[in-house]
Amino acid sequence: MTLSFAIIAAVTIAAAVAAMGLRNLVHCALAVAVTFGGLAAAYLQLDAQFVGFAQLLVYVGAVSILIVFAILLTRGSEPPQQPAVSAGWIGGILTALAVLGVLTYALCRSALRTRDIPPAPDVSVGDLGQALMAKYVLPLEAVGLLLTAALIGAVIIAMKDEEGRAPSFADEKAPDHPGGLTRAGEKPPSPGTL
Repeated sequence: MTLSFAIIAAVTIAAAVAAMGLRNLVHCALAVAVTFGGLAAAYLQLDAQFVGFAQLLVYVGAVSILIVFAILLTRGSEPPQQPAVSAGWIGGILTALAVLGVLTYALCRSALRTRDIPPAPDVSVGDLGQALMAKYVLPLEAVGLLLTAALIGAVIIAMKDEEGRAPSFADEKAPDHPGGLTRAGEKPPSPGTL
């Protein structure tokens, strides 16, 4: 492992931990963007240029921005702040350690460790780009439409929240007639009173 890979891995892991631990949703989204950028840098260092640039374009450039916009557009329905540490953390940490142990055991016992590394394929980024724009253009357009639909859905949800929200107790007014709404615990006025 080289020093540059260790630095990239440390930054990526720190950003992922920050995304899980921060309480502010915007800060979490920005930490996710840094995590995606760290993964792209790791791919680029491992000579996987196409995957690294695709990670930059799709995840850092599109998905992260989409997450930030969705958070900002639906911010009015954000639940109140909760404590950073809760009782569910113990179960989550134990589950994560159990999964890590099972994966480590499976990797150590796997036959993949004894196989020789296959030769690097002779495929360039240009070849992959030609295939993506010719043979796989329909899935590429479908992903673009999916991201656009998600952004439009976030805007529609935010507009409904502003315009058609249910009235709260503070918004209720005194009834104009006996059949009107009353606050909890109040008796409706009699027909002879104003």
